[in-house]
Amino acid sequence: MELELRHLKAIRAIADAGSLTRAATDLGLAQPALSAQLKRIERALGGTLFERGRHGVRATALGELVLERSRIVLPAVTELQQEAARFARTSRATACFRLGGTHGPLLGAVVNRLAEVTPDARVTTCASWSERELAALLTEGRLDFALAGTCGSAAPPGAEDLVWQEVATDPVFVMVPEGHALARPGEVDLAACAGEQWACVPGDGCFGDCFTAACARAGFTPHRMYETDTSSLVHLVQVGRAVGLCRATFPDTPGIVTRPLTGTPLTWRHLLGWHRQTQRAETTVTVLEQARLAHADVAARSGSYTRWRAARAVP
Repeated sequence: MELELRHLKAIRAIADAGSLTRAATDLGLAQPALSAQLKRIERALGGTLFERGRHGVRATALGELVLERSRIVLPAVTELQQEAARFARTSRATACFRLGGTHGPLLGAVVNRLAEVTPDARVTTCASWSERELAALLTEGRLDFALAGTCGSAAPPGAEDLVWQEVATDPVFVMVPEGHALARPGEVDLAACAGEQWACVPGDGCFGDCFTAACARAGFTPHRMYETDTSSLVHLVQVGRAVGLCRATFPDTPGIVTRPLTGTPLTWRHLLGWHRQTQRAETTVTVLEQARLAHADVAARSGSYTRWRAARAVP
């Protein structure tokens, strides 16, 4: 038999009452049942815990040792139970959002939106270039929601137990320095970029293949492609090393202009994902709504995208 908390409580009750009869009454047990339980405890511990006499019971040396330990263990367990109950109540009352996303302004805009509508919520973020990694984190339960994306109509990443909802679809723009021949107002024909080198942010989807196919349709094969972080991409564009490929929501940046491509040969679909078995319906509705509003906030910060949308009466 293994010693349990109820056994320690019985030993404490016997010591406090001074007799098996009074302890049994305090514990709501029959005296023979408590006596039998005490014998089983003593056999498990390897010795007698109480000496019985005409005036009741008195703890033996072994009994004193067990009682001394019980004075530490029982209050600690009670405190643990109380603290766990308080934590559970607090966790139910306070929302927690563990958000993942690819690098870009949309993730920050969603955090800002959630902070406005749920000011007491705890929000953490995890950024990754890999949509597959974000999907894996959702599947493993290490993220609550993930902002990922796909090129055009490509299938979203991850397993069947993940739900993906579209936040918005954006055209892909080119990014060039002010003064570049392609920086003039209006759309840029992809064929006019045939002699350029390129830069984009990395990913594990099909964007690279889709870009190469779009160039082939325009009659050329693209030269070197630099895959790098956003800051380095901007630097390569600013110094004239490459023409950047960016989502139309890329915010206005000093020394840089973004221009739409004629015919919109490339698009990017923003997706919000979650695990279907771990999120409540009302929570997913809230986060999806705020993600769509966040996208509108980000889109409004791009002058070229605002003009492109206005010209096509896109809301």
